[in-house]
Amino acid sequence: MLSADSKPTLSKRLRRLSAEGVGTGLRWWAEVLLVLAFYTIYTTTRNQFGSVSVSPQQALENAESIIDFERSLGLFQELRIQDFFIDWRWFIQFWNLFYGTFHFAVTVFALVWLYLRFPMLYPRWRTSFLCTTGLALIGFSLFPLMPPRLLTDCGQYGACLTTWPFVDTVREVGGLWSFDSGTMQQVSNQYAAMPSLHFAWALWSALALWPVLENRWARRLIAFYPVGTLFAVIVTGNHYWVDALGGLVVLAIGIVLGRFLADSWHNWNLHR
Repeated sequence: MLSADSKPTLSKRLRRLSAEGVGTGLRWWAEVLLVLAFYTIYTTTRNQFGSVSVSPQQALENAESIIDFERSLGLFQELRIQDFFIDWRWFIQFWNLFYGTFHFAVTVFALVWLYLRFPMLYPRWRTSFLCTTGLALIGFSLFPLMPPRLLTDCGQYGACLTTWPFVDTVREVGGLWSFDSGTMQQVSNQYAAMPSLHFAWALWSALALWPVLENRWARRLIAFYPVGTLFAVIVTGNHYWVDALGGLVVLAIGIVLGRFLADSWHNWNLHR
């Protein structure tokens, strides 16, 4: 009889099923093309005309609505959090780097890891990821939102009701890039803040990877990742915490929808 410690872990059982052929039928090149095509369409739609196509007045009014909502709950703490850490230059630079790189690196790693090691789980999580990302476009289009980092000098965008002393940490402290250049303002939709895909992707990565990781420290790190991402988006002035709540909503819907679509596609393939 096997002791409790000698029983195979979930990840080991899943890998054994993979070796036995469960969940096969995937083609790596088809998956790469699918994800790249979807992300290209998403990016093009999101940034089709850049911020110049969105009314700064509307984005600013939406920002003030978010702030008023958070203040009514006594939870408008973004400015206080940034102000506490803003003089720690190395600390802020680290979170700028975290914000600019982990968002893509961890997500890509999760997709590749699931595809290679747990292909029976991959279709559901891949489809949930795509659905979550697609649903975010609805939020971007219906609720353009000026992020905190733009509120300190919102007059340059054509309208300014109230200014808040947030700091654009990438511009003032340093990071991989700045959104201030004319090219970036024309290409990138700077008002695509609600929902926060940084948080949605981080939580997606944690939910997808935590059950299949065996190393205790790896599990701790992936569990911390969404928390670290929430802190990063706030301390760098890129999001309000309510944006993360919006990310949680689209992720929840994306998981339900993604699993339904993946299972329906699988069942259709079985019976055709």
